[in-house]
Amino acid sequence: MVFSFFKKQDKKMPERPAARPRAPEPLPEAMAPVAPAEDQAKSLPEPLPDLEFTPGKPTKPQPAPAARKPEGKPAAAPLQPLAADSDFSIDDFDSDDFTESSVMGIDVNHDDDPLQACVEQVVVLYANGQDGAARSLLETFVRSYHGREGRRFWLLLFDLLQATGERAAFEKLGADYAEACEMSPPTWSQQSPAANQANGAVGPHKIFLQGVLTAEGALPVTQLAKLVEQKAQVTVDCTKLIGCDDEVAGQLADLLSRARKTRLAVTLIGTDVFIDRLNSRMVAGDIAHEPSWRLLLELLQRHGTQDAFEERAVDYAVTFELSPPSWEPRAAVAAPAAVSAATARPADDAYYLSGELKGCRFDELVAVIEGAEQPILDFSGVRRLDFVSAGQLVNRLAPYKAAGRDIVIRSPNHLVAELMAVVGLNKQARILVPKS
Repeated sequence: MVFSFFKKQDKKMPERPAARPRAPEPLPEAMAPVAPAEDQAKSLPEPLPDLEFTPGKPTKPQPAPAARKPEGKPAAAPLQPLAADSDFSIDDFDSDDFTESSVMGIDVNHDDDPLQACVEQVVVLYANGQDGAARSLLETFVRSYHGREGRRFWLLLFDLLQATGERAAFEKLGADYAEACEMSPPTWSQQSPAANQANGAVGPHKIFLQGVLTAEGALPVTQLAKLVEQKAQVTVDCTKLIGCDDEVAGQLADLLSRARKTRLAVTLIGTDVFIDRLNSRMVAGDIAHEPSWRLLLELLQRHGTQDAFEERAVDYAVTFELSPPSWEPRAAVAAPAAVSAATARPADDAYYLSGELKGCRFDELVAVIEGAEQPILDFSGVRRLDFVSAGQLVNRLAPYKAAGRDIVIRSPNHLVAELMAVVGLNKQARILVPKS
């Protein structure tokens, strides 16, 4: 009976081609749909070992493999989950979904420059005051990079030692540089920021006082205080100074009095209009503006007549019930060896900055740039520029660059110059670094 059963199945098998799902001619619409080959296979009895037709060897008409293909996942690797240690890159994304620049203005560079990344790491560390970490990296990089690339790190390391006043290390590095690069090393400059601070010889500098100065916006006064502390020669331009509150007036009076008594050359120009305005505000008997009274007397001592000074000195004494200050001959104001006002001014009318520039807004640069046909900002005395100040300087110069003004930033050390390039300041001004 079993053998007879198989013969019946063999006789019925030829009828199956009528149910081919991919027949060359379309099937009539009235024909009922035929079950897929997989369902037909399920209706068969359990396969026997000697059965000629088995599911493992489908006949040609069966579409089962083609039907399963779209339902399964493609075998392509990108759709498989990434292993924890798999490499992944920006190239795996569709370029139409991403832009080359983010909202922070940082360009996405597919060909990252490892050399530039190392430079940026060093200058940002230095800008944040991490001198030791910056020096450690530089000492590694000068041995990792060679040729022209390596020389870039050598110069950064020389400037770091120069700025921190480490002359012995600087000289030793010069010998290593000559051997490694077969070039003469940079020489130690006596005019370095650290040496200038030690010798009290920073300058000459120029400070611009403008507008109405208040305690919240008196950065130029703070800079003047630093320069007086360093015993630097300073020219203070008061041409556009309109007024100041009592707190700023007291600071200016104290600074000018200290400079005069120590015979430090602090030269004031353009004070006539401001003196007239300040003089008109001071009323005898009104004790509300004592700091402004002292500033007025200091300015009259420097730029007024003896009669005008003594008249207001008496008013001051009556108002505050104090002995009136005495007039000092102008010969006593200037030191015997002090330079004249003409020689105290920079030869090229550049605006000199110095020291460590941290959290600066550079409000005074408005008067500097607008008052000069060719604005020159001299950074030769700047030891360090922090990241915030560099960004503020970009914001300050960008409108002038857009208006077609040509601004020059002169003589920053390599650490400061590289930071300027990192924040894009080199797109707003011409940066001139001294040849080494």
